[in-house]
This record gives sequence, structure tokens and C-alpha cells, in this order.
Amino acid sequence: MAAAALGILVLTSSGGNGDAAPADVAVVEPAPSPAATGEALAQLGIDTAGEEVTVDAEFGERVRAYLLENPEVIFEAVAVFEQRNADAQADMSRELLEANADELFNDGHSWVGGNPEGDITLVEFVDYRCGFCQRALDEVLAVVEADPGVRLIMKEFPILGPESELSSRFAISVLNLGGPDAYAAVHYALLRHDGAITPEFLGDLATEQDLDFEAVSAEMESEAVTQVIAENRALAQRLQISGTPTFVMEDEMIRGFVEAEDLLELAASLRE
Repeated sequence: MAAAALGILVLTSSGGNGDAAPADVAVVEPAPSPAATGEALAQLGIDTAGEEVTVDAEFGERVRAYLLENPEVIFEAVAVFEQRNADAQADMSRELLEANADELFNDGHSWVGGNPEGDITLVEFVDYRCGFCQRALDEVLAVVEADPGVRLIMKEFPILGPESELSSRFAISVLNLGGPDAYAAVHYALLRHDGAITPEFLGDLATEQDLDFEAVSAEMESEAVTQVIAENRALAQRLQISGTPTFVMEDEMIRGFVEAEDLLELAASLRE
């Protein structure tokens, strides 16, 4: 009966609406004001007094000659531009993290591992069908093992289809019924599983944790589990998170896969 019910759930789950955006996205920036444009052009020796913009020919030739002789300047300018954008993004992320700190670090429904009293909190938004989340598992475990001061929080964030949501519903239900140790066991098993997520597979996992699969199946369809996923998705939207894995360590956000060494270095720098 439980397997049949879960089979229906696989077919009907929405999978969420948080699909990761493509790596390269065209962004339309607001146009600068005419006054600001005129001032900037004037500083470059460009006359904007008339209706048509004219460029001092001699100045233009000098700029062209300089760039041809020193093309590396173009790359330096691009690097500075990208760094400024990255700094602006980091500042905005910190503001968003501060505004949503309570939901991030003390939501009352997410699994907490590592050292619950640790001085550094690492949060991961995870999808069990995400290949980079699967790769990140060993990195995260290495961080917790190497740094006893790290508190680890898992945010169930299924965005990759019905099997993702089925997996998250199962994991949350196991946490609710079996406690944190049972959750940890199925969390690792789900991330290490290469095959399809089927009711039979989930039934075996529940049995391994001495849980009644009928009870777990009923919990998976409960309003409580639905609410956890909805709250995590809403939090991700507020934080402008659209992909997995996404990590938050205190007031720093890292989008995508990251190695343990980098996380440990970040934790050390945050303690300074």
C-alpha cells in the first residue's frame, strides 16, 4: 500500500520551480542618464554640445594606438570590472543573509549535525539528485571531521524534479519520526545512490533504520513535510538561491561545489 501511494507521489510531484539558471545569462542594465553620459564623455575629450556626439579624432587615434601596443590593459579593465561586480554581489548577499538569519540558522525543522554548539555554522541547500551535491558530501564530512567547531545544517531544497521531491519528503519524514541519527544515515545513503529513487529503495532504507515504512509514507504526504519544503523554497527565493549546492557560512554565501580546504580556510578567516 505504501509503495503504491509513493508511486502516485512520484508521478504527481511538482518538483518545485527553483530550477538553476544557466551559467551565462544576458542582463539588461538600466541606461545612464544623458547628463551622466555627457559628463563621462567630456572627461574623455568627446564633445557632446551638439545633437550628435563627436569624438576628437586625434584623441581617438591615441587611445587606439595605446591599446594596440598594450592590449593587456583591456583584460586588466575587465578584471577590475568583474571584481567590482563580485564585491557588489557579496555585499548584497550579506545583507540578505542578515535579514534572513533566523530562518537560516534557527528554523526549528532542519537537521543539525556536526557540533550543535559550534561557533561557525555551515548551511547547505541540497538536492539529492544533484551531481555536485553528491560530490560535495565527502567535502562537507571532511570539514566537520577536521573542524570540531562547525555546526552543520541541511536545508532540503528539491528543485530537479519528482525524484528530488520524493527524496526530500522521505528524508524529512525520517527526521520527524526517527530523529537526527536516522536522518543522517538516509541523507548519506540518498546522496550516494546512483540509481532511480523508487518506493522499493526508500522502503529498504526505512527498514534499515527500523522505521515503519507505512508510517513514513503517511508522513511524507503530511502537511508538516509540505510546509518544510515550502519554507525552504521561500527562503531560497529571498536569498536569490536557484541552484544546488549552495552553502552559507555565517555571513558568506558560496554558490556551487566547493572543496573542504576552501571551507576550512573560510571558517578560519571568520574566526579572526
